[in-house]
Amino acid sequence: MITSTRRVSPDKSEVRIAFSLDDPSDVKDVEDLPQTSLDLEQRLQPVPPCGSLRESVQVYKEHCRMARDFHQVKHEIAVIEDCKRKLLAELVEDEKVAMEIARLEEEFRRLTEENRTLMTVHSERAQQLERLCLTNRTRRDSS
Repeated sequence: MITSTRRVSPDKSEVRIAFSLDDPSDVKDVEDLPQTSLDLEQRLQPVPPCGSLRESVQVYKEHCRMARDFHQVKHEIAVIEDCKRKLLAELVEDEKVAMEIARLEEEFRRLTEENRTLMTVHSERAQQLERLCLTNRTRRDSS
């Protein structure tokens, strides 16, 4: 294990770096990480580590993990936004249907009232006709 402590500038605290050249498994793991084209700006993409520094390899692995997580979250956001668009379209359609239902209910109410009125007028006219027929028969019979 090699340890190094450095002060970057007089006003900064010391930075301590520890690494080992004995265990190459971390470097091998880095080579196994898939190099997918993530939707990251160039400046945010993981930079290959210094293979001889374990901390560099660990930072690189963590950066790759965060980049994959970012890509997954971005994909999930796209799926959710697509679902949102579909739901909004359904909502607009439902509002149109609700307006049509309200219009039809109003038309039904109006037609029902008109039907009641017409039935009343029909009944009155039928009674009036019956009275006229009776009056007419009575006149014929009297003459």
